[in-house]
Amino acid sequence: MFGSYRSDDVTILLKDITGQVKPQTTEERERLIQGGRHYCEMLPIEYEPSEQYMKMFYTALDMYSGITAEAVGRLAQLIYKDKGEKAVLVSLARAGTSIGVLLKHYMDRKYGINVAHYTISIIRGRGIDKNAMDYILARHDPKDIQFIDGWTGKGAITRQLVEAMADYPQVSAGLGVLSDPAFISEKCGTHDDFLIASSCLNSTVSGLLSRTFLRSDIIGENDFHGAVFYKELADKDLTYHFINRVEQEFSFEDYDLTDKAAETAENTMEEVRHICRDFDIADINLVKPSIGEATRVLLRRMPWKMLVHSLDDSEHLGHLYQLAEEKGCELVEYPLRHYRACGLIKTMADN
Repeated sequence: MFGSYRSDDVTILLKDITGQVKPQTTEERERLIQGGRHYCEMLPIEYEPSEQYMKMFYTALDMYSGITAEAVGRLAQLIYKDKGEKAVLVSLARAGTSIGVLLKHYMDRKYGINVAHYTISIIRGRGIDKNAMDYILARHDPKDIQFIDGWTGKGAITRQLVEAMADYPQVSAGLGVLSDPAFISEKCGTHDDFLIASSCLNSTVSGLLSRTFLRSDIIGENDFHGAVFYKELADKDLTYHFINRVEQEFSFEDYDLTDKAAETAENTMEEVRHICRDFDIADINLVKPSIGEATRVLLRRMPWKMLVHSLDDSEHLGHLYQLAEEKGCELVEYPLRHYRACGLIKTMADN
């Protein structure tokens, strides 16, 4: 185990590569990514949030801990209904890990069960960590596995998961998330595009772990995918501050688990393609819809424009307004239908 998660909360199936990878600037990484280098072969320099931004984080955490807790409860009840007491939570690192911890705690308190929880790497364009999958399947029945993540954007990871499970036909590729504005996950807490406060920060709300890493000179054939442990940020670690704050709002009532909204859902990819047409964007990967994905663009990529459903919605988007100002990113009001925000990444060839 490495990172700051408690060992009884999650088994981290990642290789510790601390000190083996030199982090790169956002601009350097962006140029390499758009030049064909895969993002998983590099690590960013961690964004250091300003004092004003941290105030926004704490405000957002207080504001959205209730809806986050309700989404955790609904998702946990859906998982229990489907998988029962032998459910095995497999969260997708890193955004899914803290959600998996919350689900594990909720299921313990509501149902009195101690479900297994692992976190593993899945990488768009590279697939799932097969060594980690083999580790889990050596210990659990494949029908008990439930994959977990934080939210859906365009659904790239959902599609990657479906593709990966072709090698594991007994394992359901169904993904469980708290927020599913894309209407593509198998199970969700809500379809509302709301702010999960853990998306506002990087490693300091994710067990002090980096995003996952895969490069053949460091990750061997029999290794798990890698991650860096930022021990030096221990005094800024808010992982359990986030988890504990959400748990204060847990309700153990039995929710209505029918998903009426999904019955009339539109195809969200058409909205993304419409944005591409309106802003003359050839590469759909440069369009990142949802509050969570838009936040990631501002934290980890080179933002070009930030589309928001309203320029006067600080209740939901205050942290994005603050980040956009700090990064010099233009805010554009745009008639988004499924999302409250959408980040557009700068095309480096245009510089």
